[in-house]
Amino acid sequence: MSEAAPHDGLPPLGAVIAKYKLSARRALGQNFLLDLNLTGRIARAALDGAETDDEKVVYEVGPGPGGLTRSLLAEGATRVIAVERDSRALPALADIQRAYPGRFDIASGDALELDELSMLREMSVTLPVRVAANLPYNVGTALLIKWLRAEWPPWWSSLTLTFQREVAERIAARPGDEAYGRLSVLAQWRAEPRILFDINRRAFVPPPKVTSTVVRIDALRDPRFDARLEDLEAITGAAFGQRRKMIRKSLKSLTLTADKILQNARVPSAARAEELDLSQFCALARAYALVAR
Repeated sequence: MSEAAPHDGLPPLGAVIAKYKLSARRALGQNFLLDLNLTGRIARAALDGAETDDEKVVYEVGPGPGGLTRSLLAEGATRVIAVERDSRALPALADIQRAYPGRFDIASGDALELDELSMLREMSVTLPVRVAANLPYNVGTALLIKWLRAEWPPWWSSLTLTFQREVAERIAARPGDEAYGRLSVLAQWRAEPRILFDINRRAFVPPPKVTSTVVRIDALRDPRFDARLEDLEAITGAAFGQRRKMIRKSLKSLTLTADKILQNARVPSAARAEELDLSQFCALARAYALVAR
């Protein structure tokens, strides 16, 4: 396994894991990425396009032994703010903090419950920041949805995240694709997602059962089409909850006025959810808002 460490004076990640007995815990969805060539590639993708110091501030979730953290700092991040739920990793992260004085902050906690906006403001961070993370599979989708539901424009400018391949495909899927669904609509309504590259499962310790994929999601200043978040989520929930049915039938699980909504949105009643594009879902959300009030 290749492990080309940044020139930071810190030991290889394998030695760090051995020193602090950081065996990956299945309950936390942990799979450690030890190849610092790969973490460097993720870090460069996360920092791509950043020019000013304020644009090079990164928020990281679940740094574990700190491979991606070290690469972010070595690649020029002016500041990395990390939240880590596993207290066993904190001593290893403290070593990185000493190697990069004033550039690395560690918060102990659960990212799913954290109010990132308040935390970053308390740290006097200029917003928005970039997010980079090798997300645990068991919370990756939930965290992404949380960040896509943020007050808009959000506290983040881009998300460079590692997901299992099937989740990455759902994020970037287009109408007609098998993977197209609620997550596709929500992600593409407010952001521009791009699949960057795959990571072989053998690069992780322990190796997961699936291929991992790095995705970059850039926030749009404004959503592509007018709609309220709660209305769009209600419409897509009903539509994709019965995705094989005609949209007229699937929307009847949400409202008795499905026919009127479809007529007002000018969406064919015989269409299926997987055939509708983003503009049509937003039109349905606007029409639903008029009858739901």
